[in-house]
Amino acid sequence: MVIADVATVLVSIVALWLGARWLVAAASRLASAVGVSALIVGLTVVAFGTSAPEFAVTIEAALADRADVSVGNVVGSNVFNLGVILGGVAIVHPFRTTDSLVRRDAVVMAGITVLALAFLANAAISRLEGVVLCLLLVAYLGGLVVAARGEIRTEEEKEGETTVPSDDSTRTLESDTADTETSVTTTETVDWLDVPKLLVGLVLVVVGGRLLVGAATDLAQTVGVSEWIIGVTIVAAGTSVPELVTSLVAARDGDVGIAAGNVVGSNVFNLLGVLGIAAVIRPMTVATDALVGLVWLFVLTVIATALLATGRRLTRLEGVALVGFVAVYWVVALG
Repeated sequence: MVIADVATVLVSIVALWLGARWLVAAASRLASAVGVSALIVGLTVVAFGTSAPEFAVTIEAALADRADVSVGNVVGSNVFNLGVILGGVAIVHPFRTTDSLVRRDAVVMAGITVLALAFLANAAISRLEGVVLCLLLVAYLGGLVVAARGEIRTEEEKEGETTVPSDDSTRTLESDTADTETSVTTTETVDWLDVPKLLVGLVLVVVGGRLLVGAATDLAQTVGVSEWIIGVTIVAAGTSVPELVTSLVAARDGDVGIAAGNVVGSNVFNLLGVLGIAAVIRPMTVATDALVGLVWLFVLTVIATALLATGRRLTRLEGVALVGFVAVYWVVALG
């Protein structure tokens, strides 16, 4: 039975990874084809798309009345994102965050972490509190769209003011245009094959999430470990695989802005969207371990926010420290 549960956990994690990869890739190409800006695609489609496994698992757990797995997955995933993924990015490619939107979103992430801690202070989260989180997500997305449009408009005005009097100027203009390609997405022809890819990816994420919750819960009951511990470790790490792959690939290619933005955006979506919708569907009462986990998440969020919001360089040593923080958290949780 244990072997079967372990095998199911591994298969479901692979399904979640493949599903999220296809879902994000297809959604990104479709968004690009209809002319949505790269900035909006990166901070919404990529960040939120890689959170699809957390969403599927958390909602499935909430529907199955397994609140510890549901909330534990959100808390554990955010700890994993900030510690292992952000730390791993720094180890692969030390970086300094200079993008104002990423810095702003890091502050938002810290604020909503405090709010989540306040909501769960009584070891429960109500439907009303879930509605508040969902409304904050809508407001956050609205602000993101407004800010993105402002940046795109600024870039277009700069390009409009550029003159091309000589070959040297032409080369300069081409260089400047290349630098702004991350802000404005080139419109492409719609590839309708992306539609079935998106749907298949969505199905894999949903099915993988259901299998992971069931197998992880059975495994916890078999070995005598609480559902909360399973939620913040195995389930959280498994559902964070898409963020891990996306961020490390981006860091390896030198695109650390996407890597850092993916982590921050995913954490914001996990707390506002995933936890909020789960609470709206079914108000939850969790074990007191949830408060301890949230305190660990808060401390790690403060550290990560300080590193991201101040724009200082995140070194390899600091990346190792972030990964070590998560290792200590897991040891304490399992103890």
